[in-house]
Amino acid sequence: MRRRLLAACAVVAVAVTWACGDTGKPVQPIGQKPEVPQVPAPTPEDPVNPPSSNPDEEQPPVNNPPDPVPPEDPSNPPIPNPPPQAGPGPWPDEPVVNYTQRYNLGRVRSVGVDDAYNIWLLDGERIGVLKPGDTQPTWVSNIGQARLGFGPDTLAVSSTVICGGSAGRAYVGYTAPDLSPSFIYSPDGRSHPNYDDPDPTRFDPVRYEEYQKGDMDAVKLNTDGSIVLEEHLQKSARSNGPQNIGIRNTNDHHFDEDRSVLTCTKVMSGPFKGEVYIGTNHGVTRIRGLVYNSHRHPVWFKEKYDDQGNVTGKTQMTGLSQALGIGQNGEVLIGNDWNIGVVVPSQNLADWDRVDETLNPEKLSSTYLPQLNSIEEFDYWRGFQQTKDGTYYLASRDFGLWQMTIARRSEARGTKVAGLPTDSLLSLAATDDGSLFIGTSGGGLWRLDANKQLTKVGGVTGSTVKELHYDPTVKPAMLYVLTDAGLTVLRGY
Repeated sequence: MRRRLLAACAVVAVAVTWACGDTGKPVQPIGQKPEVPQVPAPTPEDPVNPPSSNPDEEQPPVNNPPDPVPPEDPSNPPIPNPPPQAGPGPWPDEPVVNYTQRYNLGRVRSVGVDDAYNIWLLDGERIGVLKPGDTQPTWVSNIGQARLGFGPDTLAVSSTVICGGSAGRAYVGYTAPDLSPSFIYSPDGRSHPNYDDPDPTRFDPVRYEEYQKGDMDAVKLNTDGSIVLEEHLQKSARSNGPQNIGIRNTNDHHFDEDRSVLTCTKVMSGPFKGEVYIGTNHGVTRIRGLVYNSHRHPVWFKEKYDDQGNVTGKTQMTGLSQALGIGQNGEVLIGNDWNIGVVVPSQNLADWDRVDETLNPEKLSSTYLPQLNSIEEFDYWRGFQQTKDGTYYLASRDFGLWQMTIARRSEARGTKVAGLPTDSLLSLAATDDGSLFIGTSGGGLWRLDANKQLTKVGGVTGSTVKELHYDPTVKPAMLYVLTDAGLTVLRGY
């Protein structure tokens, strides 16, 4: 059995591919704890696209020519690293502030901050924004994917996360039931992998509408301060089909695998500042402005056996991607319920899912921590960060905090960090003073400082820390701490 960091499902010798439509659909483990969005699990295999008996075999090329490649949203080119903020920014520079109390936030399920320091809030079907100078947030309800309410037969089952974007923009994630199989016929009825057999009778207009479910909206501030839908994300960095059907596989639009957004992280510095990565029910999608590339992920392959015990093939296994981070040098840190990986992102958004070590070099190919569990057991990664001294840390929903070292490209080693009150961890944040902040379920917020001393952080209301967001662009830096009791901001780390 092997684990590899894949952009999708067909595997080639260099260990990264880009399309998930050509092997078995993985089993998606679904956590039972409240903080885990309940995304329905697909069946282990995709009958439309059974796994190849040789997972290292390249699949035949698609014969239908792709549409011309659109520009990568010329209104949102890669953002150069700006000079540091001159001062504390528009918010209070006190060391600890309870924003829920001071700004009458009410209930908040997720929080994000855009480049203009607007604080975006999510609560079910409600989206809010607290602008600098406001005394309380402005809210709007039932827009975008929430406009028909939530349920399995509407556009979304639930909302999940909100992530700040460029000035005045935020991204809102939603869930939808998984599709199994994930293949959707286009009106011409051509079938995978060669698409040389048109048959319009295969087309199902009801199933085609599944493209529109879940995924992610971009919302924005109007000049009057109101919140409106900007766009349901639908522009793929490489066009291979319609550009109005939501997020689907960038290499082959017939596969709609990334349907539920589970987490998001924003790049806060470096040449890709402002980009957003989202972890989904299937992999990691990269977003620049209103253009996305979907997807890549760590995986492993489970052998299949017949009744006589003979190996008949392999099924690709992916987990829910709920641990995302950005390394000290801009690497993307990915953790799902089984695997971990570290990849240097491509310069061009269109190349994020490509199989090419010169485009997306892997510092750590898809692997696991043998010191924790076997390859088949869930590790439930919920946080992945790298501190200023270069040390990697992983937070598990069930197994505590782990220090990770890269032994070689295909091997990681882990050591459990002792001293926390619980092994149930939900979030991590590395800060510029060398600290690692650890959000627990039930045990409050903890800090591992640059000297590796572990202490509980005072002044934060609530015992379950759901999200941690660090903003180093202001001085003193801001750490947004979202708990079961509201939002607290710490400064000076």
